[in-house]
Amino acid sequence: MRYAKIPPPDYLKDYVRFFWTLEHHGTGDIPLRTFRTIPDGCPGLIFQQPAAGGLHDENHDKLPDIFLYGQATRPRILHSCGNFGSIGVFFYPNAVKAVFGLNAHEITDDCIDLVAFSNRQGVSLYAQIAEAKGAAEQVAILSSYLFSRILDNKAIADPGMKHAVHQIVQSKGSVSLKFLQEQLFLTERSFERKFKQWVGISPKLFARICRFQSSLQQLRQRDFSKLSDIAYEHDYADHSHYIRAFKEFAGASPNQFRKHSTEVVDNLAEVLG
Repeated sequence: MRYAKIPPPDYLKDYVRFFWTLEHHGTGDIPLRTFRTIPDGCPGLIFQQPAAGGLHDENHDKLPDIFLYGQATRPRILHSCGNFGSIGVFFYPNAVKAVFGLNAHEITDDCIDLVAFSNRQGVSLYAQIAEAKGAAEQVAILSSYLFSRILDNKAIADPGMKHAVHQIVQSKGSVSLKFLQEQLFLTERSFERKFKQWVGISPKLFARICRFQSSLQQLRQRDFSKLSDIAYEHDYADHSHYIRAFKEFAGASPNQFRKHSTEVVDNLAEVLG
């Protein structure tokens, strides 16, 4: 598989972390491949090339040709068969409401068909991307679409939620949520309600995902002598607690993950055998 990241234009840098492309072109009969997505704290958008095999969910139902997906709270199984070609958008955690005018929790652990969501605009977007010549042109079309959505929605980004997200990510999930709540002059209930509107999940769960992601990065880099080192460096109560958290978000223990899967890209692992 060929994977590439493409930086966003300057006018989208507050909303989009990067665009990406993923392609697989084989010959002859291409077997069914199984992948597991891993919660990473960010929503996204995926366009599937119409001539390619496409992605199917765990029930083998084909996913929409172009769809927006929300925060994930658990791993998810996807299948592909045949050649594969996609271009996608990796948003910042709090971008969905500002770009699409949706409360982020409405699409947590779910996705929506953008053709149906945007009506004629979605049909036009799909046709333009499908007919584009190369990734650069596709990114330009997607960028124009996203910017038009931002202008249409006129949603003013919440600086408090942006600050909270930044602090949780930078601290790898270890910052005191009570401290953030007090910094923003919010009650616990108001803080959680606003965070779910902008990010899609509770601040506590988002912090847990950030901590897991930091531990996963250390595992990827093999920067440890034994697994308990990762557990203690990320403030897990003990080794067992770390393994339970890892299974919750990765769908396997750290050792099983390393032995029986290979990450095609970060947070998308092909399940082997």
